[in-house]
Amino acid sequence: MRFFGETSIDFVSKRRIAFILSTIVILVGIVSMFFHEDGFGPALSIDFTGGVLLELDLSPMQQDIAPLTVEQVRDALTLAGFADAEILSMEDTGSGKTYFQIKSKDSENGNDIMEALQLALPNHYHPEPRSQEKVGPKVGSELKGKAILAIFWAMFFIILYIWWRFQFTFGVAAVAALLHDVLITVGIFSLTGKEVSLAVVAALLTIVGYSLNDTIVVFDRIREDLKVYRRESYESVINHSINETLSRTVITSLTTFLVVLSLYIFGGPVIHDFSFALLIGIAVGTYSSIFIASPILVEYFTRRERRKGIKRGH
Repeated sequence: MRFFGETSIDFVSKRRIAFILSTIVILVGIVSMFFHEDGFGPALSIDFTGGVLLELDLSPMQQDIAPLTVEQVRDALTLAGFADAEILSMEDTGSGKTYFQIKSKDSENGNDIMEALQLALPNHYHPEPRSQEKVGPKVGSELKGKAILAIFWAMFFIILYIWWRFQFTFGVAAVAALLHDVLITVGIFSLTGKEVSLAVVAALLTIVGYSLNDTIVVFDRIREDLKVYRRESYESVINHSINETLSRTVITSLTTFLVVLSLYIFGGPVIHDFSFALLIGIAVGTYSSIFIASPILVEYFTRRERRKGIKRGH
């Protein structure tokens, strides 16, 4: 039983509109990368640029003292010369303490930040940090290179796998759709000013796997239908295949989206960017399997027909 029943939506005829829309979104994201202070590219976290990450207990020392706000901590750090610092407030409901996560690319080891806060906020500063991490610029550069290679090799082996399972054209279409998903996700991060961290790279690789799974389901049905409906045009067959798998695609995407949405809302700041990337990837991946990957096959098969001068079914 299908969730939507029997559908006959003409997805393929909208492919040029989808191509134009996707191109505009990708170009807007790429253009936005030219306007970042650190040069071309998305904003990068200290995982890639180097810097420090601190988690400090800045709970009031006495009950009659009001808790700190993020703005107060930011003002104190700005006066101390750490205007670039990113600050998140985290409430520990178990202990009742207020922790602040502080990221800075201008600090050498974090001790200068702690000294500044101790002087500026003596009624809230606790000497022992909850955590203190430092990433050097060389390590950050190596991590950036490895992250790019991880995505590249993932795409490469996907082409090989789909070439083996289907044919080379299917592999190219699948990778084009995956690149589409990754570029849009990174572009939205650039437009919203969010930083790309190692967690976000992990999310991008997860998006690649999720989108690929969805695309392969559609491709598998296309392969079978091309054998069954030999007298129908490629557009008709691929439309039929997309409609046959539509219920599965929407139900899977919707249930996954709702789970990730709950992580985004209730998961806290640690996984906020990770779940945000997944939300984008699930939505865009579902769209690309229908409006990008499959229509690329239509374009290839119909152009091949024109070159050979033989119509399918004749």
